Amino acid sequence: MFSTWNWVACGFYLVLSICSPDASSGLVQSCGHIIPESPVLALGSNFTALCILNESCLDFGNIYASQIIWKIKNRVVPKEQYREINRTVSSVTFNDTSSLATPLTCNILADGQIEQNIYGITVTVGLAPEKPKNLSCIVHQESRFTYAMTCTWNPGRHTFLDTQFRLRYRWPEQIFPDCIPKDVNNSCTIDDCQFFVNTEIWVEASNALGKAVSDPLVIDPIDIVKPLPPQNVSVASGVLPTVLQLVWENWISDAVMTLKFNIRYRIVGDTNWTEVPPEDTASPRTSFSIQGLRPYTEYVFSIRCMKEDGVGYWSDWSEEKTGITSEEQPSKGPPIWRIIDTSQSPACWTVHLIWKALKPYEANGVILQYELTVRDKSSLSSPVKKYNVTSTNHTLQLREGTYEVTLIARNSVGPSPPSVLLIPASNSKAPVKNLRTLPKHDKLWVGWTAPNNYVLKYVIEWCLMSSNSDCIIEWQIVLGDVQGIDLKGIKPFKCYLITVYPLYADGQGSGQSVKAYLKQDRPSKGPTVQTKKVGKAEAVLTWNHLTVEEQNGFIRNYTILYKTIDGNETVVTVDPSKTEYTLSSLTSDTLYTVRMMASTDNGSRTGPDFTFTTQKFGKGEIEAIVVPVCLAFLLIVLLGVLFCFNKRDLIKKHIWPIVPDPSKSNIAQWSPQVPAKHNISSKDQMYPEGSFTDVSVVEIEADDKKSFSEQDLKPFDLLKKEKSTSEGHSSGIGGSSCMSSPRQSVSDSDEGETTQNTSSTVQYSTVVLNGYRDQTPVQVFSRSESTQPLLDSEERSEDHAGGADSTPQRQQYFRQNGGQDETNTDRPCFERTKQMTDANEGDLVGFVQLQISGQSSQPLGLGMEKNTQERAVSNVLQTFTEGQTVRPETVEENPLSVDEMPKSYLPQTVRQGGYMPQ
Repeated sequence: MFSTWNWVACGFYLVLSICSPDASSGLVQSCGHIIPESPVLALGSNFTALCILNESCLDFGNIYASQIIWKIKNRVVPKEQYREINRTVSSVTFNDTSSLATPLTCNILADGQIEQNIYGITVTVGLAPEKPKNLSCIVHQESRFTYAMTCTWNPGRHTFLDTQFRLRYRWPEQIFPDCIPKDVNNSCTIDDCQFFVNTEIWVEASNALGKAVSDPLVIDPIDIVKPLPPQNVSVASGVLPTVLQLVWENWISDAVMTLKFNIRYRIVGDTNWTEVPPEDTASPRTSFSIQGLRPYTEYVFSIRCMKEDGVGYWSDWSEEKTGITSEEQPSKGPPIWRIIDTSQSPACWTVHLIWKALKPYEANGVILQYELTVRDKSSLSSPVKKYNVTSTNHTLQLREGTYEVTLIARNSVGPSPPSVLLIPASNSKAPVKNLRTLPKHDKLWVGWTAPNNYVLKYVIEWCLMSSNSDCIIEWQIVLGDVQGIDLKGIKPFKCYLITVYPLYADGQGSGQSVKAYLKQDRPSKGPTVQTKKVGKAEAVLTWNHLTVEEQNGFIRNYTILYKTIDGNETVVTVDPSKTEYTLSSLTSDTLYTVRMMASTDNGSRTGPDFTFTTQKFGKGEIEAIVVPVCLAFLLIVLLGVLFCFNKRDLIKKHIWPIVPDPSKSNIAQWSPQVPAKHNISSKDQMYPEGSFTDVSVVEIEADDKKSFSEQDLKPFDLLKKEKSTSEGHSSGIGGSSCMSSPRQSVSDSDEGETTQNTSSTVQYSTVVLNGYRDQTPVQVFSRSESTQPLLDSEERSEDHAGGADSTPQRQQYFRQNGGQDETNTDRPCFERTKQMTDANEGDLVGFVQLQISGQSSQPLGLGMEKNTQERAVSNVLQTFTEGQTVRPETVEENPLSVDEMPKSYLPQTVRQGGYMPQ
């Protein structure tokens, strides 16, 4: 209980102590402090600190030194480093201050309950300054009469402490104020500098841990001057085209010091400087003439100076100035070469002369023109041709032969030495040997072995190969003792064609060529393969070579890869010169996938896939099947033709039946004995065009067969034999009988048909005598199915005569229905036109009109007139009725007039030499 109240009182006391005006930094100073206070320690040294408690705290709070805890930056220091000196003092020792951090605090723990901070200090760790070294000074000329001395030194290692440096100097009998550096610790500038007196200069460095002084430097400032560079430099042309003169001003008085100079120059565009020998400019001067320059060349000049005896420093280089030398005659002739085109004719050459412009140091001025001379050495009498050219090429048309070409370049001063090119009739001299290439960094080296004969020069041609444009030739001429050169400007992954020609004193050797790459890469694309021919077990593949732009290197081989859908891939290597390959041992009727790969020295590239299907049958298999089948078919056809030839009569009978001859028809046996005469004056009137369009059948009914005598029925009995052939064909042309099925009339055909077709197909009608009161009917007329037209040539001329003698306007036994309305189609095809009664016999014979409808109003049938028709009808009826009176009647309410009465005809008897129209 007592202990608790004791701790409460102690805590209250500590709070009052902290809040008291004597408290500093939050630490209770009245309870203790640390010795030393805020020390500066050398890095790596030993250090011991003491914490001393006040007696007042001991009596009131029961606090002792054994309860002290040391901390570095809130990290507890190990107790092994503690030492309790007495009950109020505790110490801590650090063997190496490099691990010591700030702050270092003294803390107390009373009865293990509350930890309180008693005191803390800041510990600074650093190094003492080293002795400054390498003290040096230089006097800079700032103007004509102003000089400033700047001294520099090496301050040494970093001290981690605030270190001050001072530059101190003095004369033997006078000390000057110190020069204190600003913002730096290794240099200081003295503005006022005096010449011609020795001055002692040194540097002092000091911090909390010590002080250091550099070695003194004793020097006369005139010996360390760096003067200003020469000013107002100018360049002027000299007397000769190889001389330029420089003029300048010096900004330091000769009374102060004498100077020597250094002059440098270079060609504009060049980076390499050339210096005038120092001994030529070792004396004081303000101008200098530079010799040995190139004519008509622009140069850049710069100058610097220093003390004549060489003590001191060189000035900076002056501002650069340029000057150009005057012109001189070209120093050499232009290199010349030729390209000969003999494509038009071997005997006529197109010679392209090409030459290179002289370099500036060779031209020695502006080239105004080129003078070209061509001399034919094959013919001494040929005149010399001269040309003035301003370009670097010229084309000539020459005959085959040997020519000497001379080229001169001329500027404003004069001509150049001539360049001579010999164009021989043939390149019969020995070529170079062992032409080869080798890439070397960004250059392509071309080497060769010289021929056995002496060579004056070599011409090296090279051009970039392209599939889209012509090869643009570049060339270079080298001396005969050279056997290899480096070609510049060669692009990687591009193919170049290189050719070397040896030039002799009396001719030229043939060129040797080689293709080369500076660098190779894999092709840009793979070949596209296609099939040229596909068989049952083989396939012919074809492809195109990659263009030179796509190759990117030398194609070493092609690789063909093919497989089926579920099979393994087969690889075939093909020579790069080929564009076709045959795959064999394939499976028939199988889908294959094939692709092709092109390879260079640096990689490969595969083209697109291509599919094809092999054939099901091989070559000749289909022919072996088709040919026998065709032969068998031809044999069958031949046998069929032979069979048809042998059976031609039977076939003809079925295909072309025998048409009965109308002149031999049995119808002549029942015709009237005396046929009526036709009142037809000509054949055209007898057979007008389009007269027949429809024919009906006339039936004659008899009430009693007995009313006819045997003599009357005799002609009908003769026709009974044909009943079997005419049955079912009782309809007339285009009409039909009530006793037979309807048959299409000629008039039922298209109205657009010509009347010629209508009149050219006339059939023969059948007239049937129906029995009266269920008596057996007698066939009167036999009908023929023939479509053969009746021949006009078979008519007799007497058949058309006497028509006018006949009794006109006989009674009408038949009436035509052609003029009736079309709506009256439901009327019976047989119309009873008249009933005949007789008191003696009482027989009734009914006649049905033969209806013939046509497009014209002229009589139908064969073109007979109306009176002739009536006489013909009456004669026939008289034959059957033997004088019985017959009076025609119509069933219509309004009988037709004579002109409107339809015309009808009965068949006429066949007379000798012709037939009658029906």
